[in-house]
Amino acid sequence: MAWLYAALAGMHRAAYRIGLRRVQRAPVPLLVVGNLVAGGAGKTPAVMALIDRLRLQGWTPGVISRGHGRRNGSVQAVSRRSAATEVGDEPLLIHLRSGAAVVVGADRAAAARALCAAHPKVDLLLADDGLQHHRLHHDMAVWVFDDRGAGNMLRLPAGPLRQALPKRLPPHTIVLYNATQASTALPGLCGARRLGTVLPLLDWWQGLQPEDSGAGSWDALRGRRVLAAAGLARPEAFFGMLEAQGLQIDRLPLPDHHGFDPLPWPAGTADLIVTEKDAVKLRPAAVGNTRVWVATLDFQPEPAFDAALRTLCAPFKPPHEP
Repeated sequence: MAWLYAALAGMHRAAYRIGLRRVQRAPVPLLVVGNLVAGGAGKTPAVMALIDRLRLQGWTPGVISRGHGRRNGSVQAVSRRSAATEVGDEPLLIHLRSGAAVVVGADRAAAARALCAAHPKVDLLLADDGLQHHRLHHDMAVWVFDDRGAGNMLRLPAGPLRQALPKRLPPHTIVLYNATQASTALPGLCGARRLGTVLPLLDWWQGLQPEDSGAGSWDALRGRRVLAAAGLARPEAFFGMLEAQGLQIDRLPLPDHHGFDPLPWPAGTADLIVTEKDAVKLRPAAVGNTRVWVATLDFQPEPAFDAALRTLCAPFKPPHEP
């Protein structure tokens, strides 16, 4: 079946390459953050890290996304009042954490136009995923791999690859490894996901920092059993980070993008810890008597990544340096 997937994907790409389907361009330069493998390689944390670094380099970035798991494909701006079911959990998290303008839509070209029309100061767009979305031209790309690399090098469904691993990088592309070392033969830079803070769910929704929260501390959870729930592609990595913090956890792995409706934990659970990706689907008034804690995950690229990003973006209408 892998050969059939590869053939269909090749025909799809060829239709755009030879002009049978029209490629559209965003109003401003577009950087796609994607991966060649299926599953959670760390795109969303990479997008949030890129937003921070692009701002420091003088850009005003916005984000477009399909919005996985949405009820419809219409173009919609993301706000703090948005429901994850309407805009997708990852776009909502990106907006809450970064404050960047985010627009979702199955038609990503239309999403790009809508975002730029509503936010004229945005001068660079990040596409969260979309490396295999050929309708919208991207000027630059950051390919994200984790420690799995390219797996067995086979296409879906026989292997993890959405497209073949090339022998060399295309122009205007850099590789970011969410790992301690490169996991493919492609040259790139490394980074690491690490736990940041932990906050009660209500404090997290209010945007408080640990110093502003009366209960935000890892020490508050040490010394007692805590149920850890994670609706991630690779929940074991999250569980391992919690145990490395000295927490005694019971594990509740859930499907990626789990909806938390109904609540999946046993009645009478005293303390529960979740990721931010899951927290966007949990409103404080809906969790009953369970104390729900939110663990933040930050992605920190190695120092050389900042220079590589500056070089990547420089040819595309560089903004005024701050």
